[in-house]
Amino acid sequence: MFGFLSRKKREIYAPCDGQVVALESIDDEVFSQKLAGDGVAIIPMSDIFTAPIDGVITKIFSTNHAYSIKSSKDLEVMVHIGLDTVALQGEGFERLANEGDRVKAGDPIIRVDLAYIKAHAKDSVTPIVISDESDVRQIDKRLKSVKSQDMIMEVQ
Repeated sequence: MFGFLSRKKREIYAPCDGQVVALESIDDEVFSQKLAGDGVAIIPMSDIFTAPIDGVITKIFSTNHAYSIKSSKDLEVMVHIGLDTVALQGEGFERLANEGDRVKAGDPIIRVDLAYIKAHAKDSVTPIVISDESDVRQIDKRLKSVKSQDMIMEVQ
């Protein structure tokens, strides 16, 4: 009867192959305490990081270690490749897309030298967080091994 009041479920996809883990389990207070937003993290096993949702790239940091994509509705997702990777000053990261580009889930955004990241960063674990500005009431998280573009979160 009140179907028009029900919220549409939106899916967020893995930006790379890897193991999805709880955000609270990673060794970074900003992410584990959800100060940057709620979500999951992935231990990456592949070198191409893709768009986790359809939308527009709103930000790619100058060091290419993180990017955000905003859907045409009310969802913004940030992918932060590794921990303390800003200190690498862009070394090991190659930009494949640009701010302002309209992308579909699965489109490549950043290529990384994963061996370099693992050797020089604090950790390669990659938080995938939903910004606090997003209109989200519930997040269903899928903590499992995934391939790029497997669903990792469903939000409503």
